[in-house]
Amino acid sequence: MNAKMSERDFRRLSEYIEAELGIKMPLAKKQLLESRLLKRLRALGLDTYGEYCDYLFSQEGQGKEIVTMIDLVTTNKTDFFREPDHFDYLFNTALPELVRSYGAGVRKTLVVWSAGCSTGEEPYTIAMVMSEFAERYPGFGFDFTILATDISTRVVETAARGVYGADRIAPIPEEMRRKYLLRSKDRQKGLFRVAPELRGRVRFRRLNFMDEDFGFREPLDVIFCRNVIIYFDKETQERLLQRFCENLRPGSFIFLGHSETLTGFDVPLERVAPSVYRRLE
Repeated sequence: MNAKMSERDFRRLSEYIEAELGIKMPLAKKQLLESRLLKRLRALGLDTYGEYCDYLFSQEGQGKEIVTMIDLVTTNKTDFFREPDHFDYLFNTALPELVRSYGAGVRKTLVVWSAGCSTGEEPYTIAMVMSEFAERYPGFGFDFTILATDISTRVVETAARGVYGADRIAPIPEEMRRKYLLRSKDRQKGLFRVAPELRGRVRFRRLNFMDEDFGFREPLDVIFCRNVIIYFDKETQERLLQRFCENLRPGSFIFLGHSETLTGFDVPLERVAPSVYRRLE
C-alpha cells in the first residue's frame, strides 16, 4: 500500500485532534500522523486516508474507531524513576512538608495524581517512594492513594496489569525490585509484576484534559504532570495549569517535566526546585 495523506485529510484529522484532545498538530506532523494511521488503513481494508476520515467521522466510526485513533496518535514515553531528582525531592522535602503543614497522610489519606501516566511506570515509582517513606517513619501511620490517568485506553489497561520486561525494570534499585516486584515463574519470559500491595495503592482510569470535569471530589496533595503540557499550545497550557491549581490544596506540590516552564503564565504557583512548584495560599 502506498497511500498518501492529502492536506485536506490532514486538516480534518488535525483539527479534530486539537479540538478534542488539545494536542498541537501542525503541518510538520503530517508525515508522523500518516505513518501512525497507515496500519489502521490496512486493518480496515481501506485504500485512502480520505476513506479513513469518512469512516472515522461516521456514526459507526465515532463509536468504534475514535479510541483506537487516539491510542495511535498519543505519545507514551516513560520509564521507572524518570527524572530521579523529582523522587528525591518528593521523599526528602515534599512529603515531610505535607505531613508537617496539615497532616497529609496522617490525619487524612494523602492523594497523588499521576496525570498522563502512560503504561504505569510513573505511578508505580511514586507508590514505591511513598511506601519507602511510610517505612522510614512508621510512627506516622502514613496512608496514601494514587490516581493515575491517561487519555489512551490501551496504555491504561497495560498499566493496570503492572507487568514489565526485564529491560523496563532496569532503573529500579535492586532492593526495591526485591520488595515490590514478583518474578514470573517461567524465568524464560523475563517478566515481572508489580506486587499486589503496591498495585492496590494505584487506581487507573481514562481522562481527557479537555473534559469539563476531572472528577476529583477532594483536593489533591501532589500532582505529577511531566512532559505532557508541551504538546499543547500556550493558551491551553495556562488553562490546564489553572485547572490543576483549582484541584490542588494550597501548600501542595506539582511536578512538571524539565523541559516545561511556567514563564509568562498567570497561575498561583511558586518554583521551589527545578520543575517543582508549590501552590500558593
